[in-house]
Order: sequence, then C-alpha cells, then structure tokens
Amino acid sequence: MLKALIFDVDGTLADTERDGHRLAFNAAFREFGLDWEWDVPLYGKLLEVTGGKERIRFYVERFRPDYSKPKDFDDLVVALHKAKTGHYVELLSQGGIPLRSGVKRLLNEARDAGIRLAIATTTTPENVTALLGNTLGGDPAEWFEVIAAGDIVPAKKPAADIYFWALDKMKLDAADCLALEDSENGVRASVGAGLKTVVTINDYTLDHDFSGVVAVLSDLGEPGQPFRMMKGEATDQGCVDLDLLRRWHAAG
Repeated sequence: MLKALIFDVDGTLADTERDGHRLAFNAAFREFGLDWEWDVPLYGKLLEVTGGKERIRFYVERFRPDYSKPKDFDDLVVALHKAKTGHYVELLSQGGIPLRSGVKRLLNEARDAGIRLAIATTTTPENVTALLGNTLGGDPAEWFEVIAAGDIVPAKKPAADIYFWALDKMKLDAADCLALEDSENGVRASVGAGLKTVVTINDYTLDHDFSGVVAVLSDLGEPGQPFRMMKGEATDQGCVDLDLLRRWHAAG
C-alpha cells in the first residue's frame, strides 16, 4: 500500500536550478569580488555534483586552474554559500520561481487523502523553507512531516543516506513509499534506498540515465496541459493523480 510520497526539491518541486540557484551563485561571486560567472551550459556541467559547497569546490578544481586558493579557502566556500542562500531566498520572495506544473494539485490531493509527505534533498533547509513558504504559503511543516535537507547526513546524493534518514524518521519501509525525482543522481539515491521512483525531467536532465524507475514524464500535468510520457506504463491520463501513482507503485 502506498503510504507516503517523498519529494526531491530542486528541479522536481520547482525549476530552481537555471534561473534560481545559478543566478544566486553569480550574485554571491560578484558580492565577494570574484570574476566567476556560471552561464547556463557551464551550470549544467556543475550539476554533476550535488551540494552547493561541493559544486563551488568542483568548479575551482575543474574549470579554474588559474585560481590561487587562499589559505582560508574552506571558510571562503562556506561564506560564499551562505551569501548565495541569501540571494536565492530574496529571489524566491519576489515570486520568481513557481512550482512546476501539477505539483500543488498533487500535494493537495495527497494531503486530503491522508498520504504522508516528506522531502529528501541536498539543498539547505533555508532554501526549502523559502521555496515552500513562497509557493505553498504557511509553515512547510504543515505540508511535509519530515524535511530531510542539506548537511543532515554526511554523504549527499547519489548516496542513498538522505532517503534512509527520511524513512527512519517516518518509521516507514521503502516499499510503502514512492519517490519523485528529476535527475540521475537523485534516482541513484532513491533507487539505492529501495524506493520506487517517478521522474519528471527538466532541461538539464533530458539525457540522464533513469534506469530502475517506474516512469519518466515531462511533468505532472494539469487539466488542459497533459504531461508527456517518456518511459513507463502507457496511460491516457493527462494528469498524475494518486490513483495513477498507486497503480505505478503496485506494478513497479
């Protein structure tokens, strides 16, 4: 029986990466007087690494061999990431990042039906709170009983640790839950934790390997704006609802 839905955040609940996190990183770099500029194609490459602080280190190692790291580089990375979070929260407060198609509809349906909801993400708790507060309204805890985010576990996706942590807090088996993800690293984490997984792709994840998932879709769909099915059991439904998720969960 399907008892809970566990959502990734960035790229799954909202298209936060290209026109959210990327812009916030660039604003933080300018604030610190750095000549770093992450354009859209470069950011796609940086998304191979999960976690903002990890992404900054990856950028310096892979793309900026000319940069001479100061002795306090680790402290600088932490400060940059903190500044980036502030810029991202400000962007959210301006209403610049809406939820993806079908997300709020499905969340409302799940909550009304007594399906438990959780978050499992590598982004910071502050980012999660800001996104949910500005798109759903109210306290995020009113929507999600568990928010597993950021550095709450040492190994980030594609490690499965964040999902194991969420399952432990909910006292549920993986077999009772369905994960919703958008990327290969996210899928490796959710499937690695034993979760059946549904993927909604975005511009950055079109060519990712989604082996082991039950369905790959363009989005969750809305009335009059049906989703496109890329992988999974064929359906003539235009919107992903609980009945469809239950069928995929049972058959996956």
